[in-house]
Amino acid sequence: MPMNATVERFLQYLLLERNLSRRTVELYRRDLEQWSAFATVGGGELDLPSVTANDVRAWLMDRASRGEKPATLRLHLQALRALYRYLLRQGVVDVNPAAIVELAKLPMPLPTFVRAGTVDTVLDADIDERDFAQVRDRLIVMLLYETGIRLSELIGLQDAAVDTAKGELKVHGKRDKDRIVPFGSELAAAVEHYRTLRASVVPECGNLLVTARGKALYPSLVYHVVHNALAAAGGTGKLSPHVLRHTFASVMLNNGAELNNVKDLLGHESLAATQVYTHVTLRELQHNYELAHPRALKKGGYYGS
Repeated sequence: MPMNATVERFLQYLLLERNLSRRTVELYRRDLEQWSAFATVGGGELDLPSVTANDVRAWLMDRASRGEKPATLRLHLQALRALYRYLLRQGVVDVNPAAIVELAKLPMPLPTFVRAGTVDTVLDADIDERDFAQVRDRLIVMLLYETGIRLSELIGLQDAAVDTAKGELKVHGKRDKDRIVPFGSELAAAVEHYRTLRASVVPECGNLLVTARGKALYPSLVYHVVHNALAAAGGTGKLSPHVLRHTFASVMLNNGAELNNVKDLLGHESLAATQVYTHVTLRELQHNYELAHPRALKKGGYYGS
């Protein structure tokens, strides 16, 4: 069914004024199309001001009855809340019915990471330094681990954005925001060596990392490079590019970096998104304590007999 004109204006607002990505706006569109279809069963025009909190609850119950998970229901509710916040500012409605509806809080899963030693095994392994693919694949792992950038940021990383003299790279992140991420001399040397090899494969290039045919990398290629490298080094469980981002954050915090600094390096909007890594860090510290402290090794701990 055609989308309500007011809802269409809201979607354009998200795209043009809020600068959300087209993919994100399409997700909003999908949720609001489902809502509109539910709210206009039997035909008729969507009457936005007449919607109540009970109507919203009924919609979420309908989606739940179709087998949708709590996390998906929460996304539906967030889309509707955002729409009505917009309508409040526009003076179309007097109340946000979706804001009244509460869902049970979801447990926050701790990020998955790999041991620093596993990544060191990958980066210290002998490779053919004249082989373009081998050098590039090691650089992929090194960049993800030593800068904490996202998969999409790695793929879109421009050659001109990586300054080896200053030890800085400029990342184009979420919501079209740029940030500067520093890096060390080892990574700088690896980038320069890779560039030398790349010049014999691709004389001119916009992206830093490319395929042997000079094309931009694609997600599945990067995933396979990371997964295979970590698995060969003894890594287990989830072995993805994003896990290296988690590992970067955990390593930084374990070695004394300030939480706010890690937040800025990761490009997080809020500190809350970064604080989850403190739980990983505390768990790791507790594990190391139990392995190393002589009293913790005793059965029963300090109060045991």
